[in-house]
Amino acid sequence: MIDGRSIRPENYVTRKVIDSFNEVFNQHDANRLGTLLTEDTVFEDTSPAPDGRRVEGKTNVVAFWQGWFARNPDARFEAEEILVMGDRAIVRWIYHKMRDGRPWHLRGVDIFTVREGKVAAKLAYVKG
Repeated sequence: MIDGRSIRPENYVTRKVIDSFNEVFNQHDANRLGTLLTEDTVFEDTSPAPDGRRVEGKTNVVAFWQGWFARNPDARFEAEEILVMGDRAIVRWIYHKMRDGRPWHLRGVDIFTVREGKVAAKLAYVKG
């Protein structure tokens, strides 16, 4: 049971992977994050507008996150809702950080694909 709700057996692995990913992400540990990615993983960033940037392959995705964490040391993602359907998950989130000395946030959604217990794709979208 997660969040007071029963998890169907076929969704359990996906949910565990997503929970681990989110936890490691908020620790800003890009190398550990890499252990949760497939070799051919794909990440689609929310910027630049309008379509974002696509990063392919574990090595490139880990390098992206190393740079991103360095530029955003106070960044934190809060999962508002996680929906799991087999090997897919939708995570509705709030991204928190300081901007110009004041708290700032942005809402968005990630669509994950999990394969063999690792993240094969993370496609990010934002509101506004």
